[in-house]
Amino acid sequence: MLSLDEALARLRAATSPLAETEAVSTFDALGRVLARAVRSRLDVPPHDNSSMDGYAMRAADVPSRGGVLPVLQRVAAGQVGVRLEAGSAARIFTGAPIPEGADAVVMQEHCEPTTMLDGRPAVRVKTPPEAGQWIRRRGEDVRADAVVLEAGTRLTPQALGLAASVGAATLDVVRRPRVALFSTGDELVMPGEPLKPGAIYNSNRYTLRALLQQAGCEVGDLGIVPDRLEATREALRRAARGHDLILTSGGVSVGEEDHLRPAVQAEGAIDLWQIAIKPGKPLAFGHVRRGVDNEGGPASALFIGLPGNPVSSFVTFLVAVRPVLQALQGMPATEPAALALPAGFDWSRPDARREFLRARRGADGLLELFPNQSSGVLTSAVWAEGLIDNPPGHAIARGDLVRFLPFSDRP
Repeated sequence: MLSLDEALARLRAATSPLAETEAVSTFDALGRVLARAVRSRLDVPPHDNSSMDGYAMRAADVPSRGGVLPVLQRVAAGQVGVRLEAGSAARIFTGAPIPEGADAVVMQEHCEPTTMLDGRPAVRVKTPPEAGQWIRRRGEDVRADAVVLEAGTRLTPQALGLAASVGAATLDVVRRPRVALFSTGDELVMPGEPLKPGAIYNSNRYTLRALLQQAGCEVGDLGIVPDRLEATREALRRAARGHDLILTSGGVSVGEEDHLRPAVQAEGAIDLWQIAIKPGKPLAFGHVRRGVDNEGGPASALFIGLPGNPVSSFVTFLVAVRPVLQALQGMPATEPAALALPAGFDWSRPDARREFLRARRGADGLLELFPNQSSGVLTSAVWAEGLIDNPPGHAIARGDLVRFLPFSDRP
């Protein structure tokens, strides 16, 4: 059997980044992947500004507590003051540019409004300032011409805010991967249809479609394909047209009713891998040739066949399909963010394969295991908050630190 790392290396090596890009509004770019880096055309902030509501002054003008300065101007955010006269102060608000000549801001809580003998407004400074205090310097966040977001970055809400802060109204992103999805099996019916004897509802179609959408893909749903060779070949031909990846669940073994493997071999090429993970050992990978109407694009679409058991399909998507989707979008190969958390259980009979155990955090901070780790128990994936990535043959004792992969950290 292949190790998961070996399988991922082969998958990424066979995946070429999509060449097509598009410009989208920064407002609408959440979850998209940058095709080109975002470079700032200005300093951020663009000028020295106050980080507090208070008074701008020269620190040297208030060497001791209780000094009184006339207030000769008022500067709000969006306004520009005049040069500060020596021995005076400016009323200033958060975000307002620092008047030329001022070198400190005293927050209003440390000041007391008063008047001069001639009736002019003034301020009594209760705490002597230090030069530079409460001033945000020009360019302290971003310097002009600096790259603020690299190509290959998946755009989060905070990344969109950063792009907006440097004036990027539109962003060049990789077009969404187009994925054709279908299931095989005469036993499958859709929810809402009568459940005849021997039939099951097609849960994988819903799970995989949602996972693809969550990963930023355009999904072409081809439904359920009958267990017949020619029907499977026709579905593959339709799926290859206009899609970058064909994703299926079930039907990739060598049984008489498993037609995907010979169908993909007839329409392209396929390898059936045994991957040393549990759940999700069987994985089919290959390609399907496109027809003559391909309009000059790649000659084939990638093919990945997932196991049919619902948890196996779910886990295999997370650990094997998502890296392919990232590679298509030009994202760097990165490991999922893992947490080292203590186990609240004993796992005394580990498998010889690398295990992905469904778990969640308990009230005591320890990880709990779902009681039934079978690959057919989809309730475990809903109950769980993530997966424990357990090495082959590794027993776990209560209190041991384990590698936990939260579902919430997956885009």
